Amino acid sequence: MNLAPSFRMALRSIRANKVRSLLTMLGIIIGVAAVIILVSLVQASNRHLKAYYERLGSNRITISAEQSGGADLTQPLLDFCLRLGPSVLGATPDATTEGPLRYHDKSTEQMETGGPNVKLGSHQFSLCNNFQLARGRDLCYMDVQASQQVIVLGARTAEYLFDYQDPVGRTVLLRGHPFKVVGVYQAKDPDSEYSMDNVAVIPYTLCRLLDHRRNLDTFTVRAASAGAAAEVTSRLSGFLRGKIDNERGYFSVYSENQDVRASDQQNRTMSMVLGGIAGISLLVGGIGIMNIMLVTVTERTREIGIRKAIGARRRSILAQFLLEASVVCGIGGLLGIVLGIAGTFLAGQLILRTAVLPNLAISVGAFVFSVGLGVGFGIYPAAKASKLQPVAALRAD
Repeated sequence: MNLAPSFRMALRSIRANKVRSLLTMLGIIIGVAAVIILVSLVQASNRHLKAYYERLGSNRITISAEQSGGADLTQPLLDFCLRLGPSVLGATPDATTEGPLRYHDKSTEQMETGGPNVKLGSHQFSLCNNFQLARGRDLCYMDVQASQQVIVLGARTAEYLFDYQDPVGRTVLLRGHPFKVVGVYQAKDPDSEYSMDNVAVIPYTLCRLLDHRRNLDTFTVRAASAGAAAEVTSRLSGFLRGKIDNERGYFSVYSENQDVRASDQQNRTMSMVLGGIAGISLLVGGIGIMNIMLVTVTERTREIGIRKAIGARRRSILAQFLLEASVVCGIGGLLGIVLGIAGTFLAGQLILRTAVLPNLAISVGAFVFSVGLGVGFGIYPAAKASKLQPVAALRAD
């Protein structure tokens, strides 16, 4: 069978019934577009979430621990982390104290997204929380030991308080206490409304000055690798279990790698579920293809009889109708890809507030699946056409 004439015949058949062909394709168009849009949005959301965890810092372990009337756990916990050797890159208190910060007539109380998170940390705070310096210096060991009233600002906090001035060396007020700005962190989350850059860090030993408290209850530890994070989490749990009386305190230790793995699994499941739901519309479109091809066979019964009478083989008739079904689905698939690309871009802007384009593999896969549907659902009508007897077909009205 010569494919070129058969392909042209299929196109002529589609042009002869434009409205019917378009309505037939509609299920395929919607199904392909839905698959592309839904799967692409889930993948884009997963990429954004992974990027968020990367900005937070990989292999972080968060600890909450408190014991009523007990000794301060800060130094014993930090010392224990040191004893874990190369498995731990750093450990720091990560408690929060109240603001606001003031510089001349500006106060962070007036920020639209609220004041910065003022953190009580050690000289390893930036290491544990994946901050890099843009200017000045970081907190140092002596700042913590001597309870120096120094502060390192996040990029958004520094921008709000100082505009285009260099903050390093200037003095801000924290609840009336003067703090010298010694450094500014690089922006790592500039586009988020509630940005990680809206932060300020002071030595944790100032908790007594600001909050009149001795004990801190929140800590962050950064492990050297994903494998080390699991081991360190287990050993920290054992250490705290031996330090804290369950009747007078509590503790929790969890690795954010668990959140990343859970998120990956959840997004894979969601992709499969949404892709399956969208795939149902493709199947419905395939049923529409079968229906219209059966109608076509009925309409062209005499044509089939004439072709068989002059020598057309059964396989030629079969291939002709399969090709027509595939062409209808292929055109519907191409239109669905165009609609899917436009829909993905628009939905990305509205939902994720960023430009999202579908993965090439998704588009190609959806197109191949749509053509496969044409073949699959076109087999029965094509087989019915090929089995017609010439005499019976020529008698048909």
